Amino acid sequence: MAKKGLAPRRSPCPVACSLDIFGDRWTLLVIRDLFFGRTRFKDFAASPEGIPTNILAERLERLLARDIIKQSPAEDGTKRLAYRLTKKGKALGPILKAMRDWGLAWDKSTRVQIPRSS
Repeated sequence: MAKKGLAPRRSPCPVACSLDIFGDRWTLLVIRDLFFGRTRFKDFAASPEGIPTNILAERLERLLARDIIKQSPAEDGTKRLAYRLTKKGKALGPILKAMRDWGLAWDKSTRVQIPRSS
């Protein structure tokens, strides 16, 4: 039985396998927010793109199942959980930077945004 949150692979192609993980509308935006220091569910939900909370919960579950993020207690002493990138997740940094650079170079409607953490 497959681990919860893991979909079967369409092919062994590395591009196809990567798209199986990140090729939707929301997952890379959640990862972007983690790189910007957001760590809590409410912070991701407050993102300017407006990810629906049911989809956000599913994407976080999928990223946890793939060991791209991990959960840990929040550092403020509350019972809330925080999400953080694993080593595997941090390896996506150059990919996101390349996508940002491409967008800035080729799509004149883009600009650099640094999401605010609450």
